[in-house]
Amino acid sequence: MTEITILGTGMAALGAAYKSSQENCVSTLYDKNPHPGGHTASWATDEGFVFDEGPHISFTGDERLQELFASNVDGAFENFAASVNNYWQGHWVKHPAQCNLHGLPTSLIVDVLRDFMQAQYTEPGEINNYADWLIASYGKSFAETFPMEYGHRYHTTTADNMSTDWLGPRLYRPKVDEILKGALDPVTEDVHYVSKFRYPSQGGFVSYLNKFIENSNLKLSHRLVELDPVSKQLRFENGNQVKYKNIVSSIPLPELIPMIVGVPDNVLEAANKLACTSCMTVNIGVDREDISPAHWTYFYDKDFIFTRLSFPHMFAPGNAREGTGSIQAEIYFSKKYKPLEYTPEQCIDKTISDLQRCGLLRTDDNILYKGVRKIDYANIIFDLDRQEAVKIVHDYLADNKIHVAGRYGHWGYHWTDESFKSGEVAVEQILGA
Repeated sequence: MTEITILGTGMAALGAAYKSSQENCVSTLYDKNPHPGGHTASWATDEGFVFDEGPHISFTGDERLQELFASNVDGAFENFAASVNNYWQGHWVKHPAQCNLHGLPTSLIVDVLRDFMQAQYTEPGEINNYADWLIASYGKSFAETFPMEYGHRYHTTTADNMSTDWLGPRLYRPKVDEILKGALDPVTEDVHYVSKFRYPSQGGFVSYLNKFIENSNLKLSHRLVELDPVSKQLRFENGNQVKYKNIVSSIPLPELIPMIVGVPDNVLEAANKLACTSCMTVNIGVDREDISPAHWTYFYDKDFIFTRLSFPHMFAPGNAREGTGSIQAEIYFSKKYKPLEYTPEQCIDKTISDLQRCGLLRTDDNILYKGVRKIDYANIIFDLDRQEAVKIVHDYLADNKIHVAGRYGHWGYHWTDESFKSGEVAVEQILGA
């Protein structure tokens, strides 16, 4: 039987493990953490709240995966249409903002409409980066006021330092009629790129993986420190050493590459160029559930510590006790572009202060829980160094028969279903070879 060693226990790694079992292969998964789930992990507080490692929801259109995830929670999941809004200088704006300008300052609306019309009927110049794409798509006024500001806060680098190969359907491009109607009318149609979402009723998002975890051979608390592609041997921090025949890694490339014995200098240099954001998630539980009408909110103002908020109690009843509500705030930083300016305690205090300032928290709210968690790898930064550096790293790994999977193995913008399927594809490549 084919033996496959898998590094990680997140969505991509468990996709590889699932595919291995379907193909009657023997797989073993190794994880540095004492718990499985990787980036998909969920955790519960003593106060009755459940938080994920960053907001996770399932919106896959793949019916096979829909059925697979549903069966993993015995059909106990919530199905909802998300309500999403934006906050800009005291204004609450329906998402996407480009289709919902009504209520914003008249001078801004005039500038946005004028520049948008000009962009629609002007031949765009050469698109060299994300900034060029935004201005060509929306006009300068909207691009600079909204997506460039948010993007800088979310990606920690400027739009002119980013490529466009990550966009896909993520930014909606309205028709002229849509942007005009949204400027004149407070009621607009929903045009979010995804309309239906699923989330497990109990246990947090990681519940979608529980049966995969139960049926997998896991080796937890195994932090990899060395991979020898010649002798095909792994060495772990706890002293264990194992041989492998075939390997799939979901370890972030900047961590994986320095652990490989004999890796060339140019590959190390390329790995060091790969950038990602890290995230401090501040998690708050309060004694009421009427916090926000939205499932999540984007913040554009620089003087707010958080870039995005989500409200886990609105995803599923199992995420909070009845009558209580929860907030997860995301504070982004990066090693390459933007260091974190606050201590964990300051992140909590400033988050609570900013939640009160925008009106989501009241000064008399009873805060039942407050905590902070650091996520070292949050989102890939698609800066202008990425494409060439990724090719160098991936070519080297392919030459050494080290298969990669997931967001941090492919170093791409993977949603959860894409991560799971990338693990399956890695196993198919092994079997095909």
